Amino acid sequence: MFRLPSRSRLRGESAASVVVFLVALPLCVGVAVASGVPAELGLVTGIVGGLVAGALPRSGLRVSGPAAGLTVLVYEAVREYGLRALGVLVVGAGVVQLGLGALRLGRWFRAVPVAVVQGMLAGIGLLLVAGQVYALGDAETPGGGGIGKLAGFGAWPGAVDPVALTVGGATVVVLVVWPRWRWGARCVPAPFVAVGGAALVTGVFDLGVRRVEVRGLGEVVRAPSVDDLGLLAEAGVIGTVLAFAVIASVESLFAAAAVDQMYDGHRTNHNRELVAQGAGNVVCGAFGALPMTAVIVPGVAGVAGITSSGGAGAGARTKTSRVPHGLWVLAFAALIPGVLGVIPLAALAGLLVHVGWGLVPARELRVLWRGRDRGEVVVLGATALSIVAWGLFEGVLVGLALAVAKSAWEISRIHVEIEDRGDAGVVLRVVGNATFLELPKLLDALEGVPRERDARLELSGLWHMDHACAAALEAWEAGRGQVGSGGGEQGAAQGGEKRRRRGRFAWGRGSGTWA
Repeated sequence: MFRLPSRSRLRGESAASVVVFLVALPLCVGVAVASGVPAELGLVTGIVGGLVAGALPRSGLRVSGPAAGLTVLVYEAVREYGLRALGVLVVGAGVVQLGLGALRLGRWFRAVPVAVVQGMLAGIGLLLVAGQVYALGDAETPGGGGIGKLAGFGAWPGAVDPVALTVGGATVVVLVVWPRWRWGARCVPAPFVAVGGAALVTGVFDLGVRRVEVRGLGEVVRAPSVDDLGLLAEAGVIGTVLAFAVIASVESLFAAAAVDQMYDGHRTNHNRELVAQGAGNVVCGAFGALPMTAVIVPGVAGVAGITSSGGAGAGARTKTSRVPHGLWVLAFAALIPGVLGVIPLAALAGLLVHVGWGLVPARELRVLWRGRDRGEVVVLGATALSIVAWGLFEGVLVGLALAVAKSAWEISRIHVEIEDRGDAGVVLRVVGNATFLELPKLLDALEGVPRERDARLELSGLWHMDHACAAALEAWEAGRGQVGSGGGEQGAAQGGEKRRRRGRFAWGRGSGTWA
């Protein structure tokens, strides 16, 4: 039976929707400007994220909006194909996401190594920071990808406007310091304070910095035409569509997982989430707007209930908080769009520098390094640096190749223990997974036992053995000794089992036979 939520719950949800709006508004505008498109298109994506993706059933408490992780890719796509192609690209990405969700392939995104995903986001974050550092000082961003941006740092000091750099730097400082003031952060979120404060200061003192260009929704919203759909016949466009879909899906699922960890309610269904994001991107593309994903910062703000009340009713628990945030953005875009014209671009650049740096998992890197799982750090770092150096697709391939190589190395490692029992002979215990990668180590241990000594090989700790190692053991057995299994003090005949099965060496472990 349907029951209306309590009055305190409605207050909490309403307050959470305002918090989400205050966080999402500067992010929508900032991502749009950084992507090289009119600011209004970011607002359109925020509206669709609330009213369309937020209204679909069983899709968790995440908040959807413009994809910060796609900023660099969108910028390059708009520069190469033009703004008119953006709608086609986003619609195509949405259709791909709908297909992935309908085929129930959402869970397969979990099979992607976490180090590769974090490395991908870190690489995107570094590119975002490298590009927005120039906008901090109202300087032109050089081309040439990540390498070109890094190479241009030498001329950066002489190209920046000191006033704009001060505004952008102050924005970053506010974003870092404001959350440390608990009472203030509970009242107003840091992004709104930072960007709103920068706009207020530049307006009051009439500072000569570049500001957001306002065109109006009616001028920038453009549905794709039939001629635009012909772009999908180009291989490069298809590759960009797939990149949009994959990155948006990965970012959405990771954001949804982060928000799920903050409350005890219904968990996000990955397939339904892909359908929700796909439907939202189809609508965004139909308006020629930016692609959207589930975003972490507004979602976390909504669930945490960063409100002035801070009471038991604060904090999002249902979609009642994320649908109205789309209405708030729509009201802002329709009634007072001119306010965007007072926002300095340097402040938005400072916001995106903060967001980009947040994509770099610095804390996780420290934990992995101290936990001696340094192979994950290598995969993560190599993925991020490859993306900066060569591009997104190439960097992800490098990361996947390293992750596969790392897994193959780890599962193939064995440990050989040698116990000399004097007159009773020598016992060799093999623990781990015996594959061809570890065959030289195994052969060295076997051949190191003098031929005149009795020897027994115990395989009770062996979990897997491939054909190359089995053939080597058969040759060693035929040449000199007994091969047994089992772990105790029993003899080879009693402690183990040796058999031929279809020409392969087999061994017993516990109650099962491993071959």
